[in-house]
Amino acid sequence: MLRSKLFTENMKMALETIRKNKVRSFLTVLGVVVGVWVAISVASVLIGFEHNIQASLNEWGVNNLWVFRFNFGFSRLTPEERMRKPLTYEDGIAIRDECPAVKNVSISVFQRQGVRGPQTPRMAKYKGKEIALNNFYGSTPSYVEVDNGAIEDGRFFGEAEDLHRADVVALAYDIKKALFPNESPVGKQVLLDGATYTVIGVFEQKKNNTLGGDDDVIIPYRTYRKRYPRDDEHFLSAMAYPGMKAVAEDEIRGLLRVRRRVPPDKPDSFGISSAEQIGQQFRDILAQTFILVVAVVSVGLLVGGVGVMNIMLMSVTERTREIGVRKAIGARKRDISMQFITEAVTLTGAGGVIGVLLSLATVFLLHAVNFPSLVPVWAVIIAVAVACSVGLFFGIYPAMKAAKLDPVIALRYE
Repeated sequence: MLRSKLFTENMKMALETIRKNKVRSFLTVLGVVVGVWVAISVASVLIGFEHNIQASLNEWGVNNLWVFRFNFGFSRLTPEERMRKPLTYEDGIAIRDECPAVKNVSISVFQRQGVRGPQTPRMAKYKGKEIALNNFYGSTPSYVEVDNGAIEDGRFFGEAEDLHRADVVALAYDIKKALFPNESPVGKQVLLDGATYTVIGVFEQKKNNTLGGDDDVIIPYRTYRKRYPRDDEHFLSAMAYPGMKAVAEDEIRGLLRVRRRVPPDKPDSFGISSAEQIGQQFRDILAQTFILVVAVVSVGLLVGGVGVMNIMLMSVTERTREIGVRKAIGARKRDISMQFITEAVTLTGAGGVIGVLLSLATVFLLHAVNFPSLVPVWAVIIAVAVACSVGLFFGIYPAMKAAKLDPVIALRYE
């Protein structure tokens, strides 16, 4: 009870000291305020971005495995990867038919990737409107099931249209909005790279399009091969049965190694990944970014801590006579040191709270402009705890100096 009362009294004295020296106190903890503000704001942006990325990946299918010629990741292509032969339509059919853990497979074909130099963009035209196509490819009718291609208007093409190489197309939301802003495109004729196609469907807008997907233009697989026989880059999306993704990955890897004649002592000549694996790669990159930010923020906290120590040493000098009086009436060294430590912790803790409030305001503004951000509770707790720890660490020396003052000398101080 006595300790609680002493702590309360020390806290009141600390708040009174801060109140009397508002400007000096604020400038003292400015480094702490900025450090906490930057740390929480950056953490919020990175975590919000990571959540959006994962949600965007999951929209393509939580049970899907993606198979491509290159390894999935964010590093530059190696010479070995550039020399790999593309996957084939037959590889996709073999995965569907020979891997028991795989429910279905969608096969997409597009321009060769990893080619040095710029590629000529393919254009879409309709009634004077013209846009460049970033994602124009052919796919099998299984696309809507495997890749969650929900149709908002019209329908997707079927097996018959693919088999007969029909000139039909399904448009993603952004393409529809650009070419047909005030009308339904279904049944209309659109010019794609100089050829006329009939629009038969429009995809729903994706809830999380951080990784794109709202600018796809998809025609039947065989129609694409008819128009572009030299384009042989294939992307395979394999839907595993629920709970069997790991088994399906092993089956696909074993099958493709045999089909591509990869020696037992050589690594895969293809890449297999999933939403979780790519999401983990993003998290690793974001974690490294956050570590860099923490290192920079630590400098600000160090500067703030030094400022706190200087101001507390000044406070000890200014209140030397007060310390002498307290010691003369029975205050112990521990009481004096606790008073100054409490003041230092309160000072930096207040700076931490201000930093948290600024970061919450920043995140609110980011939300207002639809920028992904999410304030993690752990970041707030850690930020305030670190701010208080800065005050505790840098307040020890001034507190010890105050506690060691001789009461007789202190009472004589003017």
